[in-house]
Amino acid sequence: MNTFNRIITLISQACGIFAAALTAAAVVLVCQMVFIRYVLNQNTIWQTDFVTYSLIAATFIGSPYVLLTKGHVNVDVLPIYVGDRARYWLAVCAITISLAFCLLMTVLTFQFWHEAWEGRWVSDTMLAGAAVDSLQRHAVGLGILSLQYVADLLNYAHRS
Repeated sequence: MNTFNRIITLISQACGIFAAALTAAAVVLVCQMVFIRYVLNQNTIWQTDFVTYSLIAATFIGSPYVLLTKGHVNVDVLPIYVGDRARYWLAVCAITISLAFCLLMTVLTFQFWHEAWEGRWVSDTMLAGAAVDSLQRHAVGLGILSLQYVADLLNYAHRS
């Protein structure tokens, strides 16, 4: 189990670095877009697509890192008022439900990606890029998020 945990931790950290790089690239590109459009008075075509898709990818690919670092929004009202045993089971139930949701979304997103790949779908933008690129990032991010939930569940099960 320790090896699995270490591997998932490293993958989640790599996802966090990749998501931060995508976000930074999007910020730089927005600045470049502003300069091109308002200073040089020229059109931008691919920049809007890149910014949109990179921020969506950063959200999905960065989610395992957010879970790893417990950076998500957390409401601790109920766990504060219950005992240790109930808090443990509450956490296990929450992780299990979240894992089930992420697994379902991973499967459905992969099926959607596969349909787009076979149908050679393109985006509805001026650039008309391949739609599979964006959908692939959804499936990868949700798949790794599911693995991070498995690691969390194993950690909680090991604590009992």
